[in-house]
Amino acid sequence: MVNTAKQTRKLIEGQPALIVIDIQKSTFIDASEVRSIDNMPGYKERMLAAREVIDAAHMANVPVIFVQEVHRPDLVDFGRELDGDEDIHCLEGDPRTDIAKEELGFQKGDYIVPKRRYSAFFGTDFEILLRGLKVDTLLLCGGLTDVCVHYTFVDGHQSDYFCRVIEDCVAGSSLEAHEAALKAMEYLQSGARQSTTNVLEALNHLGVR
Repeated sequence: MVNTAKQTRKLIEGQPALIVIDIQKSTFIDASEVRSIDNMPGYKERMLAAREVIDAAHMANVPVIFVQEVHRPDLVDFGRELDGDEDIHCLEGDPRTDIAKEELGFQKGDYIVPKRRYSAFFGTDFEILLRGLKVDTLLLCGGLTDVCVHYTFVDGHQSDYFCRVIEDCVAGSSLEAHEAALKAMEYLQSGARQSTTNVLEALNHLGVR
């Protein structure tokens, strides 16, 4: 059944924030053939592509929130996360766990939200921050499309935020999982899938208001 009553929404409704999910140093300094988490081809390049959107958000005075997956070295907060395909990853004190600040142009005034689970909303102060910033629209980039991006999108959707995923600045555990997650997000909010070009245009428009 097609929803004939749905409203056509702008790419950015109200106040936006750019949410940079789990773009951490491991992407740039870990060249291991076998990694703790599978990455689709072109993963690193897609993470680097987020820099252009981050720079544009800074220019438009849009809040930039870096989400960082991080776990205690004794593994006590992994929960069921290691029951699937993922091996131990993102431990406190490991340089690979740090936010990729240099690569992404992190600036003073940007925010960091550490998380112990896949969703940025689960067990963090993320929503308190969003409310304080009076955010309406979440612009999502980072990884993994099919895990942390998808789960954050779903929780944002269920919390009544307008959610947009920048589809050429996210990457999944595989091409198939990446595309399936994008389709699932578009199902929840029509217009959720947006290109870098469209997002840059919207941010540039904000910057000249």
